[in-house]
Amino acid sequence: MFLLISLLIFSCVLLAALSIYLTATRTQNVVTARLEMIDPSLAVMENNPMTVMAERVAEPLNRIVPISAVEAEKLQRQLLLAGYPSPDAAMTYRAIQLVLVFAIPTIGIIGCFFIDASFLSYLTWGMIGIALGFYIPKLTLRNMIKNRQRRITWALADALDLLVVAVEAGLGLNAALNRVGEELKDTHPDLYHELDLVNLEIRVGRTREEALRNLAERTGVDDIRSFVALLIQADRFGSSIARAVRVFADSLRTKRRQRAEQAAQKAALKLLIPITGFLFPVIIAVILAPAILNLIDVFLK
Repeated sequence: MFLLISLLIFSCVLLAALSIYLTATRTQNVVTARLEMIDPSLAVMENNPMTVMAERVAEPLNRIVPISAVEAEKLQRQLLLAGYPSPDAAMTYRAIQLVLVFAIPTIGIIGCFFIDASFLSYLTWGMIGIALGFYIPKLTLRNMIKNRQRRITWALADALDLLVVAVEAGLGLNAALNRVGEELKDTHPDLYHELDLVNLEIRVGRTREEALRNLAERTGVDDIRSFVALLIQADRFGSSIARAVRVFADSLRTKRRQRAEQAAQKAALKLLIPITGFLFPVIIAVILAPAILNLIDVFLK
């Protein structure tokens, strides 16, 4: 069994050394060479060591557990919803999966070695470690998406209030979105980055409707989709944007208050489980401890 543990540790070290070696000795492709001829800074971005290392580490997992085009597109969308729009994010995610798939079973097997467990325990903890290493990144990514969408949802009400003030002050919609984004830079950075991307897309030549639809796709928040549809309809039919945004802000504020009331009503039910599991046993032990000690003294006499 000691030989098995040594082989696992040696495999992990060999995999890390091989990844570093392949990254350091990678031949320069044609795209990188042309980028160096045009602009050296672009070549540095293309030949990013962290990106190349993530790509090299992710290759074994892609061969062991291949991913289809549909699953790759789904993974890229999930990373986009989590706030990672880079095309290299999927490779980094797969590299993290590969490292955890090897590292967690190795830790479990080493722990079994120190407690002198049986071969079945080695096999069981190895399989559990592989499953944990494969599914922990998925659960973490899902939790990151949920938290980011919650932050954007709570920030939207403040953004709409600022947008109403900016539009009624005489700013156009593009300038108002830019102004709102600057005001939300410190308090709500997630929504600030999304509004900044909208302004950048409009600045490089995309239509306002397309930029707003991309905003709804990047966030995946239902309130953002409703807000984007409202702005597109108001812009298309020439109605007052300030009035439409004010009505939507009032309804969103009401919805936000209802969400807070719903969360407050759920708090009592959520507190029931820890109270029942941790507080009541302690209270019962404190109350019954003197009687139990007296009974023990009586029966021992």
